[in-house]
Amino acid sequence: MRGKAYIAGAYEHPTRHATDRSLAQLHADVARGALEDAGLSLGDVDGYFCASDVPGWAAPGVGPFSMVEYLGIQPRHLDTTESWGSSYMHQVAQAARAIADGRCRVALITQAGRPRAERQRPQSSASAPAYSACEAPFETPYGAAVVNLYAMCAMRHQYEHGTTAEQLAWIKVAASHHAQHNPQAMLRNVVTVEDVLSSPLIAAPLRRLDCCVISDGGGALVLVHPAIARSLKRPLITPIGSGYAINHLNGGYFDLLTSGGAQSGADAFSEARLTPGDIDYASLYDSFTITVLIQLENLGFCAPGQGGAFVADGKLISGVGPLAVNTDGGGLCNNHPGHRGGMARLIEAVRQLRGEAHPAVQRPHCALALAHGTGGLLGSRHGSATLILERL
Repeated sequence: MRGKAYIAGAYEHPTRHATDRSLAQLHADVARGALEDAGLSLGDVDGYFCASDVPGWAAPGVGPFSMVEYLGIQPRHLDTTESWGSSYMHQVAQAARAIADGRCRVALITQAGRPRAERQRPQSSASAPAYSACEAPFETPYGAAVVNLYAMCAMRHQYEHGTTAEQLAWIKVAASHHAQHNPQAMLRNVVTVEDVLSSPLIAAPLRRLDCCVISDGGGALVLVHPAIARSLKRPLITPIGSGYAINHLNGGYFDLLTSGGAQSGADAFSEARLTPGDIDYASLYDSFTITVLIQLENLGFCAPGQGGAFVADGKLISGVGPLAVNTDGGGLCNNHPGHRGGMARLIEAVRQLRGEAHPAVQRPHCALALAHGTGGLLGSRHGSATLILERL
């Protein structure tokens, strides 16, 4: 993939509470922002990538077409791959391949949501869309919901490896140390391990501060053909490795602590011809603190069962440990728009590679970054996407 397409534009919406913006307006805002960042316009776009967060998705096929019309673009290539929070890492890889295949030259990827303004909560297995799934009659009676499935993973990790609540809390502490430097972050106050452990219990062993924020907003990326990239005089950031994997319950024969990231990460590192030790910065999906811990192990940054020691004592804080993670504050403190944190993770990876992160958290000489997303639920069925980016 190296050098076949470049990320020329990136933009994160500044709002976290979109009471004055419709969903379509949020998509248009981030589209314009990313294109302006690249030095391009909507008229240059000939490839559009989105997921089911675009308005009108309930009418099959209509949502993406409506969004294309709303933006006023005429794409030659359209991709509506849906993988929830991991959609956007996967779409960057798809866009790079579409550009390499000659299907388009300027690819726009948008994501937006306004659950905070609409007072939405994450779906549980009892919600209408989930209840129509084939497994729903067998699982719904047991009350599976987002938070208690992740809590089950955390409890299993504690049981198998002796991981402590204090170690999990350090992931939130690191996020808060980064968020204090981000004026747009929802939660900017630095917290301590004691603050996390004293916050209300939500689903044992996870407490309120182990959980991500619920926010509005969104973001967008623009990928371009190499010839266009060289004319724009923007930093040359290219995907060099990607992987995607689906993990499910396999009729009951599965490991709670092995996510799809074990396969998607291995594939991405193989394609990039790199190892986890080569990575300067990592953007990891952080719907809960346990999400980060499991991803660190599954992606190979530490051995299985060693995640607790790997994150303890501030080792994920930029400038403290060997690996900086989520230097914008992540979903735990900054932004998790539409219950989908993948795009925000990608944007911060681009900032780090450009040298545009806040000086207090910028990794020196950052040349290789990894972004990883989980779409669906750990402890249940989900998709995992891993993307490795390089600044040339």
